[in-house]
Amino acid sequence: MPQDRPLHATVTFSGATPAALALEATRHHQAMGTLMDHRAAGMDAEAALDEVEREIARLERLLSRFDPASEISRVNAAAGRGPQPVSPDTFEILTIARRCAARTRGRYDPTAGPLAALWRAASLPAPPDRATLLRARALVNWRDLLLDAHRGTAALRRPGQSLDLGGIGKGYAADRLRALYARRGIVSACSSLGGNVLAVGERPGGGPWRVGIQHPRAEGELIGAIEIVDGTVVTSGDYRRYATTPDGRRHHHIVDPRTGQPAESGLAGVTVVGECSTEADALATALFVAGRRRAARMLAGYPGAEAVLVERTLDIWITPGLLGRFLPAAGGTVRLLE
Repeated sequence: MPQDRPLHATVTFSGATPAALALEATRHHQAMGTLMDHRAAGMDAEAALDEVEREIARLERLLSRFDPASEISRVNAAAGRGPQPVSPDTFEILTIARRCAARTRGRYDPTAGPLAALWRAASLPAPPDRATLLRARALVNWRDLLLDAHRGTAALRRPGQSLDLGGIGKGYAADRLRALYARRGIVSACSSLGGNVLAVGERPGGGPWRVGIQHPRAEGELIGAIEIVDGTVVTSGDYRRYATTPDGRRHHHIVDPRTGQPAESGLAGVTVVGECSTEADALATALFVAGRRRAARMLAGYPGAEAVLVERTLDIWITPGLLGRFLPAAGGTVRLLE
């Protein structure tokens, strides 16, 4: 299965003073199954990016379901057998994940691990058969994620259940980086974590950061861009990871937890703009599963969040708060989602 491709964080330094440029630092590395890029400006920029890499590695050790020693793997291994002590970070992300699942009526569900395991192969001999899908689907229910704040524990109610934080983990990492930049006194930074882009303040030369949104059907091209100051831009799409069966059918990785099948909502991509990257990550997945006609109602539960919806027909819909901030590619037609 192809790696997640990072969004284009197109950063322009025109107008920056030589001093600002001299204090700029950049970093590129691979973590959490994706390529990451970070840019920061300030007296402590290099040290901040050193800490960024360490922080992301630390979070991956806590949250990766592919690491058998991670806290998430321990909770999964103990499913149906009782609670496991977890760190404050793991407890916090699970609390947010459970809240987002409730708000989205299960269109985002952190307990979808059994379904993710069925669809993650790079090349499927055939789609999972109906009986296998039904068994996996029966194990998915966010209400079975049990959290005890007093004891600092997490548990899954039934054997065979498993957590998958792939739809929210990089968002949580972005929120932790925001706090890190603040502690370091960094007031201008941009971190791209796969489909999650965190913008801190303005770009060093002044003015908004410009985050490009990949065209869902044209490799290496953009369908548009968003201008943002001090916020987050998160994209989920059917082009990011997918499996192909021998008959040539493509099955993307965004599974509808309610059906067990890759979501068929008519959308090719969803981009959410907001303040909290963790919630924006879960919301982008949920909106993709829900489709355009249900999007406005779901967004109402997330005050301050804005969205760009790209249908498979390549029609583009944006929420009113992005008027003047979303810049379509040449020739693109944009409609207002209300």
